[in-house]
Amino acid sequence: MSKNDNPGDNDYQGYGGGDDGSDSEGGYDGEPGEDDFVDDGSGLPDFLQAGNEGTNLDDDSEYDFDDAEFQAGADAVYAELLARIGEANPQPRLEPTRRAVELLGDPHHAYPVIHIAGTNGKTSTSRITESILRAYGLKTGLLTSPHLTRVNERIVIDGQPISNRALVENWGDIRPYLEIVDADLADKGESELTFFEALTVLAFASFADAPVDVAVIEVGMGGEWDSTNVADGQVAVFTPVALDHTQRLGNTIGEIARTKSGIIKPVAHVVSASQTTEALGELRRASELTESTFAVQGDDFSLESTTVAVGGQVISVKGIAASYPDLFLPLFGDHQAQNATLAIAAVESFLGGGDTPLVADVLAEGLAEATSPGRLQIIGTEPTVLVDAAHNPHGAAALAAAIRTYFTFDEVAVVVGVLQDKDADGIIAALAPVATRFYVTQSESDRAVDADDLAYIVRTHTDEVYTDDSAEAALEAAREWANDGEKRAVLVTGSITLVGDAIRLATIDRWKR
Repeated sequence: MSKNDNPGDNDYQGYGGGDDGSDSEGGYDGEPGEDDFVDDGSGLPDFLQAGNEGTNLDDDSEYDFDDAEFQAGADAVYAELLARIGEANPQPRLEPTRRAVELLGDPHHAYPVIHIAGTNGKTSTSRITESILRAYGLKTGLLTSPHLTRVNERIVIDGQPISNRALVENWGDIRPYLEIVDADLADKGESELTFFEALTVLAFASFADAPVDVAVIEVGMGGEWDSTNVADGQVAVFTPVALDHTQRLGNTIGEIARTKSGIIKPVAHVVSASQTTEALGELRRASELTESTFAVQGDDFSLESTTVAVGGQVISVKGIAASYPDLFLPLFGDHQAQNATLAIAAVESFLGGGDTPLVADVLAEGLAEATSPGRLQIIGTEPTVLVDAAHNPHGAAALAAAIRTYFTFDEVAVVVGVLQDKDADGIIAALAPVATRFYVTQSESDRAVDADDLAYIVRTHTDEVYTDDSAEAALEAAREWANDGEKRAVLVTGSITLVGDAIRLATIDRWKR
């Protein structure tokens, strides 16, 4: 189809031949598998020693992530996305995305949506929610951002990252429509569709092509004008709201919460984590204006208890509709227990309007299968190397608390790199109490703070600072230090891009033994 052909106005265009990856042949070979190491008695959780690098693919998956036949095409799709305005510069607008999906026949209306906004915990809450829904036998779509190592991770269909083939074919189908919108924008003197706007359209189209029974959509930034907000979420979910992206979302928690509350649609079910008084007021006001139900953690549902367990924790949750005791969650950190509690309330709201209890065995299965790559994920043993995508003070504080509670290391080397728009001093202040020493570096991102500049900030908190602008060199130095002592570990954090760099190195060099 040429860009001048008429795509139609009302009917979703179909996308013949799209593949969600479930019938692909071959095995996932992008990460080490169970043959790459054996149980060395280190005390690491069994599921981590079995080769799970934090991805939602298991060793028996028939999904071929690196499908060679379509790899070049998938790389080309990513290159086309990267040529657009980047995610660091989102456009506060909805109309271009709305026009693109309209030309495609509104694929985002082909399935119900659970829409998730907030400052911290969005991705983990989204992934746990999706896992529970999939345990119910629903075919799920999941959109999260950013990715750690490959763009495929952002669009997940029925628990699998979108295949290279589906990525290429769906992109080929939507490209003419994106070009129509780009041309219209250019005629008006406006910028073309951004990376995230185009990716959002691709995700909505891919989910309709699959097709999925329900889509769990994580907001990119903010809410009101985020491109994902062209969808009408039957359930709007809010993780804790804190200060972040203040230059775009506002300088107070109230202003930020007001922007995020824009995802609440008429007569929706709204579910919120515990919030500050200021944020809670904004979310409650938006719920009342839209005649939506409003359930908040602490009043309508709660985390009753959490106990450290091998491979994660055991939680007991009082949901909106019922209580669910003694559930195993294979994720570390009290904050993940809070995320799971919120996810349970979200699924209760979606499946039964908050009135129908979840099936205990199904819920247990969904939680037990939940993963959250890049969130307190162990990517190396001998020495132990953990990565966590904490990139603001609130997230860093939760990470530090989890290190103290869930692990028994005597000394921890923190390899840290931060992006330019983040509160570097606040992040370092939160991490300093658990850091024996810092290895300061920078990721390959153009937005990475220079290692020397970041080291200057770190030295206001401790003298144990080592600097290298090469992430690979900094990681190797930290691992050598950890190997020289008992009960030492390496923690990589500060930015998702640095975590992604570490995961790639760990995979190539096989840090897990």
